[in-house]
Amino acid sequence: MSKVFHFIGIKGSGMSALALMLQQMGYKVQGSDVEKYYFTQRGLEQAGIAVLPFSEANITPDLELIAGNAFREDNNIEVAYALKNGFSFKRYHEFLGDFMTQFTSFGVAGAHGKTSTTGLLSHVLKNITDTSYLIGDGTGRGLANSKYFVFESDEYERHFMPYHPEYSIITNIDFDHPDYFTSVDDVFRAFSDYAQQVQKGLFVYGEDPYLRRLKTKAPIYYYGFAQDDDFVAHDIIRTTNGSDFKVSYKGEVLGEFHVPAYGRHNILNATAVIGNLYIAGFDMALVAEHLKTFKGVKRRFSEKVITDTVIIDDFAHHPTEIIATLDAARQKYPSKEIVAIFQPHTFTRTIALLDEFAEALNEADSVYLAQIYGSAREVDKGDVKVEDLAQKISKPAEVVTVENVSPLLDHDNAVYVFMGAGDIQLYERSFEELLANLTKNRQ
Repeated sequence: MSKVFHFIGIKGSGMSALALMLQQMGYKVQGSDVEKYYFTQRGLEQAGIAVLPFSEANITPDLELIAGNAFREDNNIEVAYALKNGFSFKRYHEFLGDFMTQFTSFGVAGAHGKTSTTGLLSHVLKNITDTSYLIGDGTGRGLANSKYFVFESDEYERHFMPYHPEYSIITNIDFDHPDYFTSVDDVFRAFSDYAQQVQKGLFVYGEDPYLRRLKTKAPIYYYGFAQDDDFVAHDIIRTTNGSDFKVSYKGEVLGEFHVPAYGRHNILNATAVIGNLYIAGFDMALVAEHLKTFKGVKRRFSEKVITDTVIIDDFAHHPTEIIATLDAARQKYPSKEIVAIFQPHTFTRTIALLDEFAEALNEADSVYLAQIYGSAREVDKGDVKVEDLAQKISKPAEVVTVENVSPLLDHDNAVYVFMGAGDIQLYERSFEELLANLTKNRQ
């Protein structure tokens, strides 16, 4: 295993997870990126993986190059240097498509819920048997002798097309990434192409009209709450530490299950995992045992308490995800005011889904908005401002800056839900510092 992998853009969430996984399998790994701190950095540093500044000097003929999708000849000196000198490189998804053929692979695709479901499936499977996995929150684990491989299967720019997994879950189909997809039908066509590459079994949410239209070579299993699904979740009870439920397959009860989470979407994700592992031949008692201990994935309903104030951090950046996150907060804290702090992610998505964002945020009691986070892929043409979203929200809505989040203090008995895929955590940090200073001043 003398081969050395060099990751161009190693701090990307998928890239860092892949780097960690390969290193744990015994490969030598290094990478490069911008100097700005990113949340995946800590895991790379703890693993002792060198993260270098971008430089032509990093690219040498003995390396196997893996390049992040955001980096091209026109915006990255390493990619430009590699192309100029005839050094070949693979994109993340191209490398992964080849790499996964040595395992029995489980893919998780869908417009929403991929990362949480990949995390849940990885957690259960790794506790039953040797399993390697890649999760979209920047975590990965590699075992040289693992038979199974669980991975997140991303539809953006049809990145999942090199993948031919034995099994796959698809959680839903919804219009997103308007900078790439032209319509929900375009999204459907991408998922339809991917679904036909699944080899042994496809597990899809039965109440999604687009998923019901999929045609595949592999058997399709529907999961959900409806009686005509193959895997049905029923007898759902909300408990003090999550949700209890049963799952039946074609009328036969497979077992009683518990997940330490709230909200319909979490029960659906668990049912997909249960269905997939049942068909793949795993013991349902072991599946039930390990579902109970799932701690969640990074930035998916991550909770902390600062001076008696509950703060929830979530990656939600699409209206469907916002509704699911606020529903889970409402179920867990039914007697508290739900305060949403949301940062729109990309100008194209904000324009395309402006009315849907307003409707979703109306599920909160009060709303605060951060400035739109533009991606490196787009230019702000001035077509949309965060104030345009504020005007469409019928609940009290106010725009805040990272320098002044003090309006958030105007609530008693509240839970604060920070949502977004940009740098919303900077706003969260400002609020935490404000709370800490208030406590200090009172003492």
